[in-house]
Amino acid sequence: MNCWEILGIEPTGDHQRIREAYNQQMKFASKEEAERLEQAFREATGEQAAPDPSVSDNAVSNLEPSGDPAPVGLEESSENRALSATEEQVVREVIIQVKALLNDHRRAQDPGVWKAILCEPPADQAALRREVAQRLESQLRPLAENGNFPIPVTRFIGDWFGWFSLAETAEQQSSQQEDETEQEVEQAGQPRHTSNFWPAVIGWIIVLVVLTSLFGGLGGGG
Repeated sequence: MNCWEILGIEPTGDHQRIREAYNQQMKFASKEEAERLEQAFREATGEQAAPDPSVSDNAVSNLEPSGDPAPVGLEESSENRALSATEEQVVREVIIQVKALLNDHRRAQDPGVWKAILCEPPADQAALRREVAQRLESQLRPLAENGNFPIPVTRFIGDWFGWFSLAETAEQQSSQQEDETEQEVEQAGQPRHTSNFWPAVIGWIIVLVVLTSLFGGLGGGG
């Protein structure tokens, strides 16, 4: 996985865009994830990352132990932390809602519906989000990669669950759609000569045959 996939953005020279992506990912990063983000930031910019103060509390809670209780959802942020019974219930309910959504094609095309299900507290907590991602990845990720969702849904799912390759998939799908649209516009603007070509050719052949017959008859009469 390269630095852009870790940051969840396409390659760019815009340092502000890179920093925004870095800060966004750091909000929910575990210790190992934060280390990967630091390395990715350095590779992308050639600079040492200086975390945004607005995300520093979340980042510190993941990187350094503290004697104070961590905010709900960020304590014991290790991926191996066992969920409480209440958290398990929330995860099960979210998964049920997502699977029901997959059976409703129309609603599954709406990114707002996905956000309403996945971003609703307490399901938006980092530990629960990771658990939902782990349990749904084998089902959701192939659907998104194969183009079963519109681009905004694919992009949201990739960003929300940290499946960074889906951002690239969404960009590829977007570029492909743009190319297809341009081709359709070009084809629509071209005159349709093909349908009139063969009737015109046959007509000219008939005219030539008639003229040949006429001139041949005149010559024979002379």
